[in-house]
Amino acid sequence: MSLIRVLINGSKGRMGQESIKAVRADAELDLVAQTDLSDNLAQIIEQSKAQVVLDFTTAAVAMEVSASIIQSGARPVIGTSGLLPEQVAELKQLCKQQNIGGVIAPNFAIGAVLMMKYSQDAARYFPQAEVIELHHNGKLDAPSGTAIKTANLIAEARDSVPETIAEKEILPGARGANAEEIRIHSIRLPGLVAHQEVLFGGQSQTLTIRHDSTHRDSFMPGVCLACKKVMELNELVYGLEHLL
Repeated sequence: MSLIRVLINGSKGRMGQESIKAVRADAELDLVAQTDLSDNLAQIIEQSKAQVVLDFTTAAVAMEVSASIIQSGARPVIGTSGLLPEQVAELKQLCKQQNIGGVIAPNFAIGAVLMMKYSQDAARYFPQAEVIELHHNGKLDAPSGTAIKTANLIAEARDSVPETIAEKEILPGARGANAEEIRIHSIRLPGLVAHQEVLFGGQSQTLTIRHDSTHRDSFMPGVCLACKKVMELNELVYGLEHLL
């Protein structure tokens, strides 16, 4: 069986460094190149004959990088957060034109995928929800991709949008971001890695669903799974749950 040729973009970052170790340790994957923002990605994809490009760069360039990977003919596995729904739709169309598969994963941790699934299930019974996402203080984008996807899933699951009272923020932003009438609150502090709470409120009761990643190696089983499963896809999928 031939190994899957993987290029890691954003290799100098913390997730990139962890991914290098994981890909090298996987018997089905072959790490053929490592690149970062200053490199000519398209050229190195061609030179290395990479089949899969795993991207952990920054939200500011996520769309540009993703499009470049697809146009180069490699299969994208995007771990960089910050892509908006309309950008995801555009990338899906690009993959369709190239007739290749791809994966955009707001979170590679299996537990985080389950947290999102359980939140979607709960939203059918508890339509009023808020999301608190907590990350290390080096994370530049807010809210996280996981929080945005969670809000999207909750919005899809509930039958109607709960009525809200007219609110007045004494300080702008006090109530957080508004994603489909679901409030998202972002916390950035040293000592954190990646954490999320989804709080549901109902009559005289609350429900909290929480996931914690305490080390970046928690993402690596999902990263390696995506690098393998993407070879079987003929479309771009949004979320690791499509591969489980």
